[in-house]
Amino acid sequence: MFAKATFLNALVSAVSAEIIWDGRFNDVTSSADLEKWSFSNPVGPYQYYIHGSGAVSDYVNLDTAFKNPADTGSKQGVKITIDETAKWNGQSMLRTELIPQTTAAINKGKLYYHFSIKSASENAPTATNEHQIAFFESHFTELKYGASGSSNANLQWHVGGVSKWDVELVADEWHNVAYEIDFDAGSVSFYHSTGSDALTKTAGPFDASTSSNGADWHLGVLRLPGSNDAAGAEDWFFSGVYVESGELTTSVGSAGGSSDSGSPAPASSAAPASSAAPASSAAASSSAAPVSSRPATSAAVQTPAASSSAAVASSASSTVVADVQTSAASSAPSASAQVPTTFATVVASATSAAPSASAPASSGDDLPEEFTIQDFIAWFKSETGTN
Repeated sequence: MFAKATFLNALVSAVSAEIIWDGRFNDVTSSADLEKWSFSNPVGPYQYYIHGSGAVSDYVNLDTAFKNPADTGSKQGVKITIDETAKWNGQSMLRTELIPQTTAAINKGKLYYHFSIKSASENAPTATNEHQIAFFESHFTELKYGASGSSNANLQWHVGGVSKWDVELVADEWHNVAYEIDFDAGSVSFYHSTGSDALTKTAGPFDASTSSNGADWHLGVLRLPGSNDAAGAEDWFFSGVYVESGELTTSVGSAGGSSDSGSPAPASSAAPASSAAPASSAAASSSAAPVSSRPATSAAVQTPAASSSAAVASSASSTVVADVQTSAASSAPSASAQVPTTFATVVASATSAAPSASAPASSGDDLPEEFTIQDFIAWFKSETGTN
């Protein structure tokens, strides 16, 4: 038997979540598909132009082994690699990054940016270089790892260049993340968990200069140069990447709403948080201009790309402000009708209806306070007029 209020509240939460951009690689056969994209041919879920001079397989690879096993909504994950060749546009930092390709409003209202991330013991990242991960162009919120001029083995969440939360990065442990971003109110919060656990809020809300043009969130990693850089490749793994509106999906094993971005349906990143001990970091002013996250050695790196040609170069110590414009010609598709009375409408009406303590779930009756699956199916058919 199910309790009516608990069951229907869960259903309302599920149907009120909507994926507005889906970056889970479910419709991507291999990383070679990323090379089909260009500013003049904006196809696929990602813009791919921030990388080194090697083949795409040197920097981006897809495989079922690269996803969080608990992420049932993703067919595969992505391994993003940086090495000595991963220098883009004449810059000295190492970087491989993917930008969402979408016309959806991923920079408006309150949204949740979901992803899971891990490192591995093979090609492990260096703790003595600052890494900027899953960041916005103005660096109003991002993950970091390592430190320039010292060592930091913690995965850190930063707001405007200031660390607000951290946890030790252990090889092959999946960290599930959701950035809660209220673009209109100018605030950010952080949700985290590990493995298959449900997301919980671990930090925030904090005021932030939530500036974004909708084409400046960088999935991947940028490593700043240090004084004694280790040679060799570093691998970072990502899974369950999507942007969600409405109610936050907290479970890695359950779906949010239907995708409105032309990509497959939702997956959740999930699980309760670890330690919340903050890592020390230099504060920085946050505006439409870049934010310096460490005063002497680190710079928030702007990524220019205003047209189909490559943009202006910037160095590790100076930044260049430039808009990244999406060239997608099609507008975001509207949701298509499924049944005469939608599931969300039916559930909402049941939630507001006066409870019936004992009446069976048959035509014309409210769903009782306690019911079986068969009762629910009969009631749902009655409400929607389906057989």
